[in-house]
Order: sequence, then C-alpha cells, then structure tokens
Amino acid sequence: MNIIIQPDNQSDKQPERCSSAPNHKWFGLSLQALVVLSRKPNACTSAELAGHLKSEATMLRRVLAKLAREQLLETREGRDGGYRLKRTPETITLADVYLALRVGEPLCNGMLDTTGIHDFGQEMRVAFMEITDEVERRTIEVLGQVTIAQLSEQICTLKRMDLNN
Repeated sequence: MNIIIQPDNQSDKQPERCSSAPNHKWFGLSLQALVVLSRKPNACTSAELAGHLKSEATMLRRVLAKLAREQLLETREGRDGGYRLKRTPETITLADVYLALRVGEPLCNGMLDTTGIHDFGQEMRVAFMEITDEVERRTIEVLGQVTIAQLSEQICTLKRMDLNN
C-alpha cells in the first residue's frame, strides 16, 4: 500500500525553491523521499517524488544525487528510469542518511561563532566545542537506532490511526 501522508496545513504549500547550497532541510527531504521509495517496487522519477513531497524536482535531484554517491540510492536514466533504494529499508539508518548528506556543520556550531579571540572567548570556544562534539555524537547515535523501514512503518501506523478515528 502506498500511502503518503500530507498534513492539512501543507496542502496549499508551494514547492520549496531550489537553493544552490546544501542546507539542513535536505535531511528531512531525504528521509521523506526514502520512505516513499521504500514503498515503491519500481523506480520513481524525481518529478514523482517532488509531487509527493510538494518540493521542487531540481532541488530534490541535488539531494538524491548525494544519496546516490553514498550508495544509498541507485539511479537509472531513460524511459524506465528513476530512483530506487540500493539497500533494503531495514538496513538504511537515519544516521546513514545524515552522514551521507554532510550538509555543513551541525546546527549547534553557531555557538562557536559567538566567541571572540580574547582569552575568555577562547576558553568559551573550547567549552562550546566539547558540547557541540557531544551533541553531534549523540545525534548520530540516536539516528543510528532508526531505520527507513521503521520510519515508514511509523507513518503507516499513524495513517491507520487517523483512518480509525
């Protein structure tokens, strides 16, 4: 069953425009695309995926290209072309996706930008680095405990709950 959940508040949302640089939204888009692909027996084009996600196909292709380079997706060109998972959804963790994208520094690294070059600023920088390193390590640890298959099943469960109410 190919159920795609779209919150009511997003039904009129315009597709997100393409940005030239990777950003943290890529992670969310990637996870959504992988869940869709986990439910598709055949290849799915970027236009089909973009339609499901209400995103722009050009931006999605940039995201998917990174996942393909990291061996999470396979791509085919031509009439029967598109994207497919290269591994089973049970073997792809959210940490795999997060690490494949490497969209820049962790969000919490912005703390480092607030420190100065004076002694106190440098002491704070060292303390902040310890914190941000730990946050990144724990983020990867938590993401490593969830697979695309589990995320997909959770979405199906939520949808079934909605249908029963």
